[in-house]
Amino acid sequence: MSGVLLDTCALIWLANKEAVEIKALDVIAEAWEAKLPVCVSPISAWEIGMLHSKGKLPSTLEPKEWLRQFIAQAKFSWVEMSWELLVTSSSLPGNINGDPADRIIAATARQNGYMLITRDRNLLNYAKQGYLLATKC
Repeated sequence: MSGVLLDTCALIWLANKEAVEIKALDVIAEAWEAKLPVCVSPISAWEIGMLHSKGKLPSTLEPKEWLRQFIAQAKFSWVEMSWELLVTSSSLPGNINGDPADRIIAATARQNGYMLITRDRNLLNYAKQGYLLATKC
């Protein structure tokens, strides 16, 4: 593991201090202790914006401010999302769903050797196929 990538659901659960698996919290703590990055993909910003526009983001803050505050407070960093990564996400090996955000997050984790923290069943199943390091949040 060369770092941690938080899926959008993990980001929201951590921000709202909802129950998160101890193993996921341990993975984050281990990364910080080893001075490895704990990252968020820019596609999560898009997903947060979409949730807000549908009234499904549990916050009274606008999405940009919510993200600014939480990312800074939690000391997470943004991972790069290049055009090469986007192309890679369109041709991942194995059986992964067609959700573009899931594919981008999976490609990001794979490209960087990051442990993905997620509750998404499709991403956890993709990890079980051996294409991704992931743990449930």
